[in-house]
Amino acid sequence: MRPESELDCTSVLIGLESSGKSALFRSLTGHSTGDENNFRGSTVFVRRARMQNGMGELVDTPGIRLRDDSFTTQLALHNMGQGGRVLLVVRGTHAKREIEDLLCMLGPKLVGRRVALIITFDDLAPTQLRATVRDYETKLGLPIAAVNARNMSAPERSTILATMRRALPLPPLAMGSDSSLALEPLPEVQPGVTAFEHPVVGPWLSLFATIALFAVPIWLAFVFAAWMQPILDKSIIIPLTERTRGLETTSPLIFAMLAGSYGLLTLGPYSFVWAFPVVLFMAVAVAVTDETGVKDRITSALDPWMRRIGLSGKDLIPVLTGFGCNVVAAFQTRSCSRCTRRACMSLIAFGSACSYQIGATVSLFHSAGRPWLFLPYVVLLCLVGAVHTRIWNPTLQPYSATAINDRAFLQGATLRGVAWRVSSALRQFLFTAMPVFLLICVLGSILQHIGFLDLVVRLVAPLLHFLGLPAAVGPGIIFSVVRKDGLLVLNQDGGALIRSLSAAQVFLVVYLASTLTPCMVTLLTVAREFGARWGMRLALQQALSSVVSTVLLTVVFRMLFA
Repeated sequence: MRPESELDCTSVLIGLESSGKSALFRSLTGHSTGDENNFRGSTVFVRRARMQNGMGELVDTPGIRLRDDSFTTQLALHNMGQGGRVLLVVRGTHAKREIEDLLCMLGPKLVGRRVALIITFDDLAPTQLRATVRDYETKLGLPIAAVNARNMSAPERSTILATMRRALPLPPLAMGSDSSLALEPLPEVQPGVTAFEHPVVGPWLSLFATIALFAVPIWLAFVFAAWMQPILDKSIIIPLTERTRGLETTSPLIFAMLAGSYGLLTLGPYSFVWAFPVVLFMAVAVAVTDETGVKDRITSALDPWMRRIGLSGKDLIPVLTGFGCNVVAAFQTRSCSRCTRRACMSLIAFGSACSYQIGATVSLFHSAGRPWLFLPYVVLLCLVGAVHTRIWNPTLQPYSATAINDRAFLQGATLRGVAWRVSSALRQFLFTAMPVFLLICVLGSILQHIGFLDLVVRLVAPLLHFLGLPAAVGPGIIFSVVRKDGLLVLNQDGGALIRSLSAAQVFLVVYLASTLTPCMVTLLTVAREFGARWGMRLALQQALSSVVSTVLLTVVFRMLFA
């Protein structure tokens, strides 16, 4: 239990999803969180920081969902009791309804705490909002400030700070029953209706937009990498490799680590050339979609389709996030209902190809001279992932909560928000992903040099032979368990191995390696979030689904190409 003096100087932001809490947090603390977006579930952690004006600590909590049992809602309610001052945050476009909903839900939990009310989106709110605020202050007995949280001016920031200082204990009248409040009616401002909301066109348009969200950056990455690789080979890789030839006899292990089949020079650059553009362009696409509110429209439109596999449109956000990073997506599942969270994680682990996995598969399909395989590969991931999710959750009932009806406001993307998200993704790639892949190169070189890989290849050869694959692809499958971009070891010897395979073999080995298990980092995250036992169960279920679906693919290919 923290000292009372520390609790008194702690302010907790509480509000429904998309209410602007994270934007307030950024403005009052100076932390560029990059989360001042208007799509649901942008905050899945509790963030803490000191306010710049010396008023103490500010706590940003995940958005609350009414009548919801998600981890994030429970997390927000728990942390509401960690501060002496509670700042209720509501949107000016839906002020009356959200105030009444929050007070009915939270009133008894606010006893003994000073409360202030912050109204955001006042730039989109009805013109009578500021006049109505005075009536609300009188009837609620609470100080209220109305601001544009996303683009807050210095006077607005001063107004919020002054309102926080005047925070008062919540009067008994405001606790429990909204009928006793008698708040002045205030028109709600609804976001404009677009084609995404059309009952027939909307889901198909959303599906197309989702495909485009990934297809466009992947195509741009492919064009860039295909242009860059020959230049890199000619100007850097080949000259440096030639300079190491003398080590082949004097220091064979050093030569293997530098210029062998898995060498830092011969294989390492593939990760950068092929994965980096994917990470960059996908980070830009996802950031823009988040900031503009388009992602929220997509999830609402696809809600009916997601229910057919036991999920909801809300669960689509973590699934889409998984195409950037499965680890981040695992955290995003905190916003799922308790009855769908594990099913959502199953779909992410199997069907959401992270940006590193995408970069690796694009590279392999290109090296094999068959870049067109990428489209059926992604389609198969999604289809088998949906079946896998449905099969391993046999007791899961269709999501019973009410359908998603609350639309997000469409708005322009801010350069600051997009830049923060992109820079964060690039830092993760450069300082986490690349070092791990280079370590895989070194490890692969050592294991090959001592003969361990030959032993492993002999052990897995019968299974691979049954699938019609050469034993030489074994190391690629093994290293993909550690990291999905470990697939790139199949580019060994300048891509000679992957070019020697048929189209069916290339497809099978890439599919098997990328779906056999989640990568180790994802598994560790799943173990922390869901427990080690369920994490092991997830891995075993995925391995079985992967092997069975690969066997079925093998049978189909043999029938087609016999």
